[in-house]
Amino acid sequence: KISPCIVADARKVGGSLFRIYRDVRFSKDKSPYKTQAGIHFRHDEAENAHAPGFYLHLEPGNVFAGAGIWRPDSESLRKIRKGIDGNRKGWKSVVEDPRFAAQFRLEGDCLVRPPKGYSNDHPLVADLKRKDFIAICPLTQKRVLHPNFLDDYMDVCAGGAKFMKFITQSLELPF
Repeated sequence: KISPCIVADARKVGGSLFRIYRDVRFSKDKSPYKTQAGIHFRHDEAENAHAPGFYLHLEPGNVFAGAGIWRPDSESLRKIRKGIDGNRKGWKSVVEDPRFAAQFRLEGDCLVRPPKGYSNDHPLVADLKRKDFIAICPLTQKRVLHPNFLDDYMDVCAGGAKFMKFITQSLELPF
């Protein structure tokens, strides 16, 4: 209902549900299983977790919904930054939208200096420095365990739809 391009993929491998096994090769902690469940509803043209989509994170004491793109490749970053710079008013209207701002906060890694081609006095320099374009909506365990949580989650995703639309259109993807 939010976008026909965002899909739930039921495949056991490579689908929406992240695997439960941890990569312990370079970790001191050799426990084999994750303590959280992650579900990523990706854009249908995406091939991996570094694609635009909606996310649900379920972990004791750390439950949240997300929207956007985490750790995009260099070309995707360039396109999103170009989208923000080329449509400053549109970007501000998305991130300052009352429904979005009431639920979400932008998070993720940022550069120390502005990216190449942008000055430090750019009016949106803080957003252009982003390396992740993710919006997080904190949730409570009580809220997630409520019988109507799926409807609630869909409402949260609908609140992030304009943000997702901006990101996908910047990446020249349909929404």
